[in-house]
Amino acid sequence: MNDPRFQTLASVIINHSCRLGPAENILIEAFDIPEEMVIALIDEARRVGGNAHVAERSTRIMRALQEGSTQENLVTWADCDLHRMKQMQAYVGLRGADNASEMAGVPSAQLQMVGKFYSTPVHSQQRVKHTKWVVLRWPSPSMAQLAKMSTREFEEYYFRVCCVDYAKMDHAVQPLVTRMKSADTVHIKGPGPTDLRFSIRNIGAVACSGDRNIPDGECFSAPVRESVEGILQYNTGTLYQGTTYSNVRFEFSKGRIVKATCDGDIEKLNAMLDSDEGARYIGEFSLGFNPTILHPILDTLFDEKIAGSFHFTPGQCYEEAENGNRSQVHWDIVCIQRSDYGGGTISFDGEVIRRDGLFVVDDLKGLNPDALSAT
Repeated sequence: MNDPRFQTLASVIINHSCRLGPAENILIEAFDIPEEMVIALIDEARRVGGNAHVAERSTRIMRALQEGSTQENLVTWADCDLHRMKQMQAYVGLRGADNASEMAGVPSAQLQMVGKFYSTPVHSQQRVKHTKWVVLRWPSPSMAQLAKMSTREFEEYYFRVCCVDYAKMDHAVQPLVTRMKSADTVHIKGPGPTDLRFSIRNIGAVACSGDRNIPDGECFSAPVRESVEGILQYNTGTLYQGTTYSNVRFEFSKGRIVKATCDGDIEKLNAMLDSDEGARYIGEFSLGFNPTILHPILDTLFDEKIAGSFHFTPGQCYEEAENGNRSQVHWDIVCIQRSDYGGGTISFDGEVIRRDGLFVVDDLKGLNPDALSAT
């Protein structure tokens, strides 16, 4: 049965996110996705003259493959998928799963090996650098449970947040890009111990308005690697490689996380941060502003776009906002600063630009929820 929302989302993905052109190849990697949505993407790709290629995946099967793989297996697997990826000009990853914690229990060392010998060559080095790509989750009962919604309610929410007016958002975010590119010092204050200072001088800034992730709505930079000082207490839970952590708290000295605590498995938290040298440094600083995403659901692609939030990410930086940090880890952990989450401020070079989750300077007020949601 065709759902008109599928066609709407397929149009956003093919035309806005991937900007697929005639004769271009696009790989649709579908993890536990309804056939009708995959077909909608194939039809839209063909409508614009592109060539669709499909890889159907199962999250449970991927777990079985990954947990028992040797380095030799992974290298062979990567060689095969890398050959295909090199033929593509665009990529869309639709990721569904009946169980959001399907990867729980796989040893960290095994996941790190998968990252090094499979994910890095296929995705980090080829797909990210050489294709027009977008990744998105798919609504499932598991996600609905995490969001504390009924399945039907969550599906309606999903399509609403994924199909916002990204063209309007892209226009509104340009002044923030300008400010972040010219800023030096950033000061973040929040409830309790949060008092964080760092520099983003000469790092750059990148607006995200539906061209890499859906849902979208953020603008990211990165701290100068050794400049981060202070304490950050996150106030949202985070689900990373199958394990949930809450009340994560980092203390920084000369850019490095020197103390990390949480409610839950502190030993595993620190094991992830000890994956490599770069995992204890920050690779991304980003402000979130999707007007329809207000509360965390333990899904990074949604939570990092929450209106009035920021994320401060241990691990690998992006080349577009290069600070020199290298790591197998890229862990987006979110802090919400709206008044209903305790408030807080963000200042650039001594000027408060956002207070309690709302932009307070005139050139950035177009990014506030009421402005982005206005018709």
